[in-house]
Amino acid sequence: MKKIILILPLTVLFACGRNHIKVNGFVKDTEKEMIYLDKMDAGEIVSVDSSGINKHGKFNLKTKSHELNFYRLRISDNNFVTLLTGPGEKIRVTSNKEYLPENYEITGSENSQKVKLLDNHLLETQKKLDSLTNIFKKLNDKPGFDTISKKLDEAYQKVVNEQRNFNIRFVLENLNSLASIKALYQKFDENTYVLFKNRDLQYLKIVSDSLQKAYPESKHTKALVADLEKGLNRYNQLRFNQMMENMPKTALDVQLPNINGDTISLLSNQGKYVLLSFWSTASEACVKENLAFKLLYKKYNLKGFEIYQVCIDNDIAKWKKAVKFDELPWISVIDTDTESSVVTRMFNVRSVPVNYMLDREGNIIGKDFHGRTLNIKMNQLFE
Repeated sequence: MKKIILILPLTVLFACGRNHIKVNGFVKDTEKEMIYLDKMDAGEIVSVDSSGINKHGKFNLKTKSHELNFYRLRISDNNFVTLLTGPGEKIRVTSNKEYLPENYEITGSENSQKVKLLDNHLLETQKKLDSLTNIFKKLNDKPGFDTISKKLDEAYQKVVNEQRNFNIRFVLENLNSLASIKALYQKFDENTYVLFKNRDLQYLKIVSDSLQKAYPESKHTKALVADLEKGLNRYNQLRFNQMMENMPKTALDVQLPNINGDTISLLSNQGKYVLLSFWSTASEACVKENLAFKLLYKKYNLKGFEIYQVCIDNDIAKWKKAVKFDELPWISVIDTDTESSVVTRMFNVRSVPVNYMLDREGNIIGKDFHGRTLNIKMNQLFE
């Protein structure tokens, strides 16, 4: 009986070691007292452990695990690094400064090293893009800006393409790694994917096929398969829109007042590509989408792009306040006749946000471009 009592705890301890992930290390020069480990399941983030950071900056974290998964090692919501780790791994993370993303080193996890490679490369790219954007702002009102702007646009696009090519190479070299999912979904900013082109769906397809064999039960694999199906549906919608472009086109006009009370015609913008957007100040989705519009407007306005945005609110004062507060730079007009509006009936507006793309002659060439599909469309029109 004594032997059984001694052997059983050892067996249990050995099994526990195999089913746990351990993360330890230290962070220099931090005033924070706590560090956290979050599990990143597909669609949700769950905190699984926390640790105090002692006076020497040391910490120890542990969690149960039965499969390879993504985790966040987090000091705060804006200060974290991503790990890709599984059962039995003992990871050491060290950082010589409190801000982890730019300063950490990691050992004990090959997959986490791959994630670090992706994150570090994107971080350097974002710094380059921010630098070019700042130069653009400083020289915006200087003589010869048109020439300078063209060179800056070329430099900006070169950096974007280099990051895109890096991610594609990573995917092709790591088809059987869950880290390839990270490469597929990285973003330059909140609204812009690194892999945003229509043909990039092929990389989702080959990674999906590979991971269904390597990790068939992973939540991340299943989420990727589902997203691929949605992507293919979006692709078919784009093909439909392209068919629309080849059909006889109809030019429709809208004439509504702006915040100064001046009537502005939609067709007064002929010669430009125009996004006719319908929105409401009461819609969070619309307000959020306007942030993405501002980035596109800044990038393409000088190239011949305009937004004609129709608010369908009854409250004119609230609309004017929103336009001014959010500093919307495009044409903002309002249609307060929400009950029997000719404009909303003409364009079949039943909910918002809704938009139409018009070509340089004022003809409708597509409908409902949002997020990634809008970026793809703008790339087709201007790149």
